[in-house]
Amino acid sequence: MLKNTYLQEVYGEASRRSAGEKEFLQAVLEVLESLEPVIERDPSYEKLGIIERLIEPERFIQFRVPWVDDSGKVRVNRGYRVQFNSAIGPYKGGLRFHPSVNASIIKFLGFEQTFKNSLTTLPMGGGKGGADFDPKGKSDGEVMRFCQSFMSEIFRHIGPDTDVPAGDIGVGGREVGFMFGQYKRLKNEFTGVLTGKGLSFGGSLARTEATGYGACYFTEEMLSHLKGESLKGKRVVISGSGNVATYCAEKLLQLGALPVTVSDSSGYAYDEKGIDIALLKQIKEVERGRVSDYAARRPGAKYGENCREVFTVPCDVAMPCATQNELDETSAEALIKNGVIAVSEGANMPCTPGAVEKLLAAGVLFGPAKAANAGGVATSGLEMSQNSQRYSWSFEEVDSKLHDIMKKVYRSAAEAAEEYGMAGNILAGANIAGFLKVGAAMKAQGIV
Repeated sequence: MLKNTYLQEVYGEASRRSAGEKEFLQAVLEVLESLEPVIERDPSYEKLGIIERLIEPERFIQFRVPWVDDSGKVRVNRGYRVQFNSAIGPYKGGLRFHPSVNASIIKFLGFEQTFKNSLTTLPMGGGKGGADFDPKGKSDGEVMRFCQSFMSEIFRHIGPDTDVPAGDIGVGGREVGFMFGQYKRLKNEFTGVLTGKGLSFGGSLARTEATGYGACYFTEEMLSHLKGESLKGKRVVISGSGNVATYCAEKLLQLGALPVTVSDSSGYAYDEKGIDIALLKQIKEVERGRVSDYAARRPGAKYGENCREVFTVPCDVAMPCATQNELDETSAEALIKNGVIAVSEGANMPCTPGAVEKLLAAGVLFGPAKAANAGGVATSGLEMSQNSQRYSWSFEEVDSKLHDIMKKVYRSAAEAAEEYGMAGNILAGANIAGFLKVGAAMKAQGIV
């Protein structure tokens, strides 16, 4: 709970203005709790209204997205883009296409993105967007028509020096390609306005793998610094089976760890021998199938119908890589009971506040999303750099730069936590380190 009177007042006003936006308010409260010692040390943040401005988006755009399905019926979805903070660079953040998307989720993601992008050390502000459209079960033609309609509105609000979207849940290479094509058609220019593009039109090698790989690099650094251990030989539970989870599992295997689970909204697969990456990619990326298909085709694998029970599988490390608030207090208790030593968030805010509290109280190392899953946007920033240069780096070059960035992300969070009397609390450290850079830029630029 907040103790600082100023921050209590700020949060109270945010709760009034954003009533009902539970995900956004959850993210704001978590950050404000971490910033109490920073605000008490430097009263200029209060005088200049830095926190009030930080939690209020610079711009929030909502629009309708009409499109025609294969039967000729007109459908209408709701689209969003939040341009949260541009103090350190153009807005940067993904687009999410999922039925759960609403204003609260988009604002929470954009708010978190501001700190995440700051931690990467790259010049990128915070933004996020998406629509309550579900690509699952849609034909390529339907997805294309939706993406073209979505871009027909959002194109007027974005640009390589203004706002550079990318992918997120439900938005992969197919969707980014369709949106890029429509942007090019509308603007009559070929520019790096989206990241996560195909390699044939300005994409970066290692971008697909980056979020999953980066989460592993971060976790390895955290284990090394705080426990003197590595991921080698560790049993790892992963939730999710999309892009982040798949490449998290791939990198874990390369580092000598054993990822034993994947999941989706219908259930989870437990593979005691370790996830077969080739089979998982075939089912999820080529066939667009379910983890139940993986369990059916992988000898010895087992399937459970409740996806939340994935966290009951005994492990040394848990890496939730699916969606927000998937790991609750009950799941945290199960992990602690089974001896987990570290939890690192691959998805955005997958742990509930109650779960985080229990994990920290039990001495479990905790890697917060804004730090642990910063690898995706970091590599998007590298893609932007390559686009600006009209040049491309090799997979090994990008992966090496990503590895270095994730080590710096961890170190900056760890050092900030130590400086403010919370050594080992990487959640607080990440919030503080991300804030200090943004706050300094906001001070320097005046009241805007």
